[in-house]
Amino acid sequence: MTGKLNFSLVSPEREVFSGLVDQVDAPGVEGDFGVLPHHAPFMTALREGAVTVHDGNARRIFDVRGGFADVTPEGLTILAEEASERVQP
Repeated sequence: MTGKLNFSLVSPEREVFSGLVDQVDAPGVEGDFGVLPHHAPFMTALREGAVTVHDGNARRIFDVRGGFADVTPEGLTILAEEASERVQP
């Protein structure tokens, strides 16, 4: 599959991240999952953990506490109770 995944990470305070990416890995309550472009739609609750955003060779990590992930034909939206970008060395 080609193309990019439209991804948005939102906390109650602000939109933490928004953009077109290659893949997002997230901590679901039933296990970790990855979302690629054109993924089948689903919705799940999130547990505390890391959301990893892959775009080419770049990788960004966000720590989240709870919330929901919603995959639609338009992309992935994560509504997190708390979210912050992890500082990487």
